[in-house]
Amino acid sequence: MTAPRNARLQRETSESSIELSLDLDGTGVSDIQTSVPFYDHLLTAFAKHSLTDLTVRAKGDIEIDVHHTVEDTGILLGQAIRQALGDKSGISRFGDALVPLDEALVQAVVDISGRPYLVHTGEPAGFEFHLIGGHFTGSMVRHVFEAITFNAGLTVHVTVLNGRDPHHIAEAEFKAFARAFRQAKALDPLVSGIPSTKGAL
Repeated sequence: MTAPRNARLQRETSESSIELSLDLDGTGVSDIQTSVPFYDHLLTAFAKHSLTDLTVRAKGDIEIDVHHTVEDTGILLGQAIRQALGDKSGISRFGDALVPLDEALVQAVVDISGRPYLVHTGEPAGFEFHLIGGHFTGSMVRHVFEAITFNAGLTVHVTVLNGRDPHHIAEAEFKAFARAFRQAKALDPLVSGIPSTKGAL
């Protein structure tokens, strides 16, 4: 019997208050309320396509900017992933995905390595300044991946190969990451113990 791979965490700062729970062996059911609608959309896509059950309740100083709420939620999501993975025994470890969304095309590669590293390239010039849905700045997409990657201990490569519409690009990035993560976190019956020659991840 495999131990449950879930986590429930809280994070409180002067800028945000967040409660988050996840189950890595879920079916993609989500209930996301961050008070940032487009971010809710992206996290819902992540949950659905990674087959991770995810519940988020976040409140923050969005009257100043969405930055603090978005970043702090990403930090907590990364910490929850790391905790839920446990010692990583029996996982596939590596995952990759190539995901289209209309004109957008994104490749993501994930290694549950224990060594945080992000390579994030290909977003078109000006993407970082675009307000998606009138409130979510394009620059936050990379910022979320940084927060998740560094707090979960993942090596992640996200490459935007094509795209014009900022909404499509951002969503394709999250879906590609989700699909790659889904492969990497999957339990592989052929793997005995921790999939590393070092004996630890």
